[in-house]
Amino acid sequence: MTATTRPAYELLAMDIRDLDTGCVFGLMSDDTARLVTTLDAVGVKFHSARHENTSVAMAEGYAAASGRLGIAIIGRGPAAANALHGSTYAQRTGSRVLLVFGEAPLAKPAGRPTGPDGKAFDTVGALQAAGIPVYRPTDGAHARQLLQDAVAATLREGTVALLLPMDVQLQPLDEAASRPLARRAEPLPLPAPREHALESAARMLAACRKPLIVAGQGALHAREALIALADHLGAALATSLKARSLFRGHAFDCGVIGSFSHAAGRRIMEQADLVLVVGAGMNQRTTSNGHALPSGVPVLQIDSDATAIGRWYPVDVGIVADAARTAQALRERIPARAVADMPLRDGQLGRLLAGHDLASEFKPAHTARTVDPRVLALALDRMLPANRNTVYDAGNFLQVVPFVQVEGPGQMKMTADFSSIGMGFGTALGFARGAPDRPTVLFLGDGSFLMTLGELETVVREDISLVIVLMNDCAYGAELHFLRQVDMPVGMSVFPDVDFAPVAEAFGFQAATIRSMQDLEALAPLLARPEGPILLDCKINAAIPAPFLAEKR
Repeated sequence: MTATTRPAYELLAMDIRDLDTGCVFGLMSDDTARLVTTLDAVGVKFHSARHENTSVAMAEGYAAASGRLGIAIIGRGPAAANALHGSTYAQRTGSRVLLVFGEAPLAKPAGRPTGPDGKAFDTVGALQAAGIPVYRPTDGAHARQLLQDAVAATLREGTVALLLPMDVQLQPLDEAASRPLARRAEPLPLPAPREHALESAARMLAACRKPLIVAGQGALHAREALIALADHLGAALATSLKARSLFRGHAFDCGVIGSFSHAAGRRIMEQADLVLVVGAGMNQRTTSNGHALPSGVPVLQIDSDATAIGRWYPVDVGIVADAARTAQALRERIPARAVADMPLRDGQLGRLLAGHDLASEFKPAHTARTVDPRVLALALDRMLPANRNTVYDAGNFLQVVPFVQVEGPGQMKMTADFSSIGMGFGTALGFARGAPDRPTVLFLGDGSFLMTLGELETVVREDISLVIVLMNDCAYGAELHFLRQVDMPVGMSVFPDVDFAPVAEAFGFQAATIRSMQDLEALAPLLARPEGPILLDCKINAAIPAPFLAEKR
């Protein structure tokens, strides 16, 4: 190297610093060690997990919570293979995650090889099979430019991978001569609604008397426009799970539709004579496998993504356009209604929603050594700070979701986009880093916890404030209830009762074992103002199935 040249990995580290992402995540390998160490030297905080899968999940959780670019730096070969689960998950979420992988040198070694490359792995093929675009540079200057290109693509489209061959990282570069062109990640303009589609939708809405508006994650920016349209039409309001609490505070917010709905909301939603779906995918959980919406009613769908129209549920009229602009345009086309012509705005229905007690949804079923998870959830909802983040892994314990409230849709994170367990822990770590002003509460089952138990050390080492609520039924709960449904032995899905509280304490957690509601109530002062890492090993009654498990598969 000369005074005017630097190795490419140093310049790449400075380029990442200049992105102002706040931090990066990953797990060091020999083919990324120089880059990671240099990042630390130039002031970029590197959060290291104990497994590559967790590292990617941390980057995804950070991106989801902060709205910023999430970066995960992973090694090649076995490290890349370890990260495939998290990479596929990140791609499915749509979050803006840049995956940076080490890669084998492009140049072949001279002479006869001394042995096989034990880390040989077709990372490009594996990532492309997961639907992830791959960028792989051919020299150092190309690497700097592709970093800019990959960042722009990630911010615009979602998860992208950048592979950095080792010899490319080591190539000496002139800093000024190799300076890349900055790529602006201009968002794609949201389409305006077409006139004919608006007229068709307006006629259908004008003809109905009991409209229901269902908003999803794609309508978060359209809250006020949708409320104005609902009030104009006399419509009831509901959301998908990922948009939960979007209409919080509105008198006719029916809550979540589908598998995680409550009885009062369902009583109103089932009366609808038209459903307007806005920015929601209408998957099996949103529709309770097709049974959440009243049978035979017309369905309108608004989405800026044309491929979402009618993808999972049949629609009568689809509008490919921005949700807020379309809602406003529809309101302008439909005459105002008298209060008497708004049956779903009946005062009795409003009182039903306002007075609904979630505890009335079930009969408590504690045992001598376990608690009912639903009662536990209601107590935690009361005891924990109201302004909180909640992150959920997947499993039978998701039956608690309706009983733990959040103040807005950006404060709840589901991690079942790949229909897998094991993604919650890492995602919660990243989410806590991305939204540090609120305490983060992670709910996960004992099956997924055992997949990621080593990350207890990460929580303490990285000084991440986290409350872990371990819903411990000593089983793979979903599989246990599935086996019961098909009348097969459940023994292979059941495991010993392990007390995880002392394990967490050994890592530096405040921890407790919960076998009764009295055990939980004794922790009220700790949970009211949680500081530092906390783990509650909650022994829950495994005999209680989640309602969605009974829905037709």
